[in-house]
Amino acid sequence: MDNPIMRCDYPDPDIIRVGDVYYMVSTTMHFMPGCPILRSYDLMNWEIVSYVYDTLEDNSAHALLDGQNIYGSGMWAATLRYHKGKYYVCFAANDTHKNYLFVTDNIEGKWERCEMEGFYYDCSLLFDDDGRVYIVHGQGDIRLTELRPDLSGPLDGGTDRIILSDEKDIPLGYEGSHIYKIRGKYYLFTIHAPERDKFFRTEACFVSDSVNGEFKGGDIVHDDLDFFGNGIAQGGIVDTPDGDWYMFLFQDRGAAGRIPVILPFKWKDDFPSVEKIPKAISVSSTKPGYVCKPLWGSDEFKYSADEKLKSFWQWNHNPDNKLWRAGNGRLEITTDSVCVNLCRARNTLTQRSVFPRCRAEVTVDASGLNEGDYCGIAALQSNYGAIALTKRNGKAVLVMMARKKPDAENAHIYNSGLRYDSDLPEEYETAALDGDCARIGVSLDFTGLRDEAEFYYYRNGERVKLGITHKLYFWLDHFVGCRAALFMYSSRIAGGTAAFSDFIYSAES
Repeated sequence: MDNPIMRCDYPDPDIIRVGDVYYMVSTTMHFMPGCPILRSYDLMNWEIVSYVYDTLEDNSAHALLDGQNIYGSGMWAATLRYHKGKYYVCFAANDTHKNYLFVTDNIEGKWERCEMEGFYYDCSLLFDDDGRVYIVHGQGDIRLTELRPDLSGPLDGGTDRIILSDEKDIPLGYEGSHIYKIRGKYYLFTIHAPERDKFFRTEACFVSDSVNGEFKGGDIVHDDLDFFGNGIAQGGIVDTPDGDWYMFLFQDRGAAGRIPVILPFKWKDDFPSVEKIPKAISVSSTKPGYVCKPLWGSDEFKYSADEKLKSFWQWNHNPDNKLWRAGNGRLEITTDSVCVNLCRARNTLTQRSVFPRCRAEVTVDASGLNEGDYCGIAALQSNYGAIALTKRNGKAVLVMMARKKPDAENAHIYNSGLRYDSDLPEEYETAALDGDCARIGVSLDFTGLRDEAEFYYYRNGERVKLGITHKLYFWLDHFVGCRAALFMYSSRIAGGTAAFSDFIYSAES
């Protein structure tokens, strides 16, 4: 299989093996349900088997209410561990400035939620052989903190010290730490961008004979897979039942997001030895012949009343479950408030885009729209674009619209991670419709950092492009890869309903 292996935005992966099964978690920020648990038997093919939570907090920001949001925030960089029959997931949320701990004895089932005392950025848990438990965390300065046995917070009088510090005048100091105890030694894997004249993520490793000893080491992976100088970033390590070892990291792939790569390594003098990241890789399966459920896909919306949506769907922020329903071949979304643009639209249903090219189509029924409503399919990200049906003078009209690109004076707002999503979209082209229904779609192309979206509809069976070819960007105010999204919002009066059917999603290698 070619690297990167998953073709989708699964940043900050942490990975474990329990028997012959590999499990992984990934950052999902503002998407709900959140913190997916993925399963694999060969480290190359993965499927979602559960989510750690349906919603994380019940507040206005998480629900896109009162002008608030958690774009670029929410859950970040979870640690996944298995210890004495229980699974643990721990992560920080930058909007609430809390640390959350989830525990279960069935990783594919329900999780018990707790809040921890303290805030642990990019954290990693370590259950030591002597019954003590530690958490490693921080940015620039990496700290090791001993926790209480129940992981509720720092242990009074326990170890709490900086074990690693980076230089202060480089683009990115150490972060994304993962700590392990292997054959009696303590290994800290972390990343940074050590070159002062450019941003190039580099994986590093440090080793100590004890938690209180000195951690020694340095950079071990400095490679971009020949992809425009985008280095490899944080992630976990895992061994196979046969004793082979692999790193599971991610790489920035433009607007498509941060996509996992896998690379083998060996131990040399008790230190990881890494060659160049392979362009293609093969790992033996612990369950030959097993076929994973897809990480993306089409949907006919034929659900029973109590059936959950397919696992590849996530809502943009907390959904209001009273305002949507799926079944009988339709997804219906109703509004109960007005908003200014797509980033403010509640109950937007999303899937990750697929690198390097993908296409999504859906049929939309606009007969239930009010004047000023918009419903359609979008390339959802900070610099979004969309094709939508709207009602004007009682008639359905197609429109291609997109967020205005910032001028040079304001471009820093996006890349600094500041909130800036109250502007109106710009309309580039409209088309009249005969009736209230249309078949519409978006085509996404991420090859060679092209990062473009084109929108189209069908007229007399032929595909017709609408509007401009829209440029996509990975900006830090949303901090996620572009997604295909089904949306409905009201700009004048609430209460309209949009119906979606026959969603078709396809990907190209």
